[in-house]
Amino acid sequence: MFDRDEIVRAGALRAAWEAGELRAFLDRQPESRPEYRTLSGLPLKRVYTAEDIKDLRQEDLGLPGQYPYTRGPYPTMYRGRLWTMRQIAGFGTGEDTNGRFRYLIEQGQTGLSVDFDMPTLMGYDSDDPRSLGEVGREGVAVDTLDDVQDLFAGVDLEKISVSMTINPTAWILLAMYVALAQSRGCDLNRLSGTVQADILKEYIAQKEWIFPIRPSMRIMRDMIVWSARNMARYNPINISGYHISEAGATSVQEVAFTMANAIAYVDEVTRAGVPVDEFAPRLAFYFVAQNDFFEEIAKFRAARRIYARIMKDRFGATKPESMRLRFHCQTAAATLTRAQPMNNVVRTALQALAAVLGGAQSLHTNGLDEAYAIPSEEAMKLALRTQQIIAEESRVAVVIDPLGGSYYVEALTNEIERRVFEILAKVDALGGTIKAVEEGYFQREIADSAYDTARRRASGDQPLIGVNRFVEPAAPVPVPIHKVDAAVEARQVARLHEVRRRRDGAKVAALLDRLEAEAKNPDANLMPVTIEAVTARATLGEIVARLRGLFGAYIEKPVF
Repeated sequence: MFDRDEIVRAGALRAAWEAGELRAFLDRQPESRPEYRTLSGLPLKRVYTAEDIKDLRQEDLGLPGQYPYTRGPYPTMYRGRLWTMRQIAGFGTGEDTNGRFRYLIEQGQTGLSVDFDMPTLMGYDSDDPRSLGEVGREGVAVDTLDDVQDLFAGVDLEKISVSMTINPTAWILLAMYVALAQSRGCDLNRLSGTVQADILKEYIAQKEWIFPIRPSMRIMRDMIVWSARNMARYNPINISGYHISEAGATSVQEVAFTMANAIAYVDEVTRAGVPVDEFAPRLAFYFVAQNDFFEEIAKFRAARRIYARIMKDRFGATKPESMRLRFHCQTAAATLTRAQPMNNVVRTALQALAAVLGGAQSLHTNGLDEAYAIPSEEAMKLALRTQQIIAEESRVAVVIDPLGGSYYVEALTNEIERRVFEILAKVDALGGTIKAVEEGYFQREIADSAYDTARRRASGDQPLIGVNRFVEPAAPVPVPIHKVDAAVEARQVARLHEVRRRRDGAKVAALLDRLEAEAKNPDANLMPVTIEAVTARATLGEIVARLRGLFGAYIEKPVF
């Protein structure tokens, strides 16, 4: 991309600068540390020049909307449409969360995102003894289709995109969402949004699972195939690096492990005889925006290029849509502090800016009070206003990939790509993603990185303002905290009992028998019978219990 003579000249100028002005300055004022690295541990030079990207080719960059999509997945990016502002919400009953949705939509939110409570995530009904004390606390409680009706009351499903943060029970929530849309007469091909559904990252990082890995992958296959054939605009999976990062992975590991999971999903579906171009256009991703501003921007750019090359070279994808990585981004919850919580506003704004400069399609900004509790309405409004100020006032969205061509950013992008492919080669050598999960490879790597981060924070080597730098005496909670209504559990259980009382119990039992029978057939797709079952008001817990009896439960191999 650059004239070789000019690169030689740049090197000579840098060498002369180092020997002259820089050396004399360092003699008077040494730098504060002997070496500098990114948060991922990538070594950093003092200054970057054309020498550092001398091997960069135009085909490594392309233009926005062109392979390998380094500079963005679409030709006009935010000039055509801003990213979706998708603040997550979920607490209490479906009716409670619906009220928060309406508030956020009134404030200008452009997409919905749902958090579910722990019983819903883990496949237990609200009246199960194991649900006691957890119903509606860390997300919305969903037992039956009636709860989903309340959750989306007054929401036009054909006009607003809906994301659901749900994993081991994802296919059931998708079935409920489809059943609700059908009951309203919606065209399924006009629905947009996603279920997270990425079960592999649960075994790797988040630790919310039900079934063993291989039956879970079969369910993922069924969701992806059914959605590709019945919901033209819907993403049946959000392959997630966010939770991998939050568990302690570096940014390089976040991308590498996420891509390893993506490879496993594509392998699973193509092995079932489905051509890659039939379903790959609806695969989507979910990354975090961490504190290292430039590394995060480079990470997003590298991820697009890596994915494009994997899909083209490894899987033979031919459609541009199959190689185009689209991602939702969330600012980093792990960076939020209870100490001096107003600092979280600044952290979130910088992380959100990195996501935008990196080309995110959808963004959630965390509330300043999330180190204490589910965010309050006021905290969520400020988080949303943060996105709106970036979009409307900063003018950073009017030029596509404005940091493209930066010596530093391009060098970081290249280095992240190189290291990610090294990790992917190691995963292949271990026998693939599932084998590597079973052997604890990813878990050990994350644990080591998390320990290193904790050690550096404890020593002060990795600054955290208000925690290990500029510390102030502990003070009472300085911000209003959201509190969950203590009566939520009783209300939800009473509603569940009423639904069971008025449904056709014999029909539900017959559908659960059919679900089990079809689950025994590895070639059957479980989505159609699940949609029928939830429409008949089978509960989430009943569906999970029936399959747990067949598939068994996952027990993690300890990693030390």
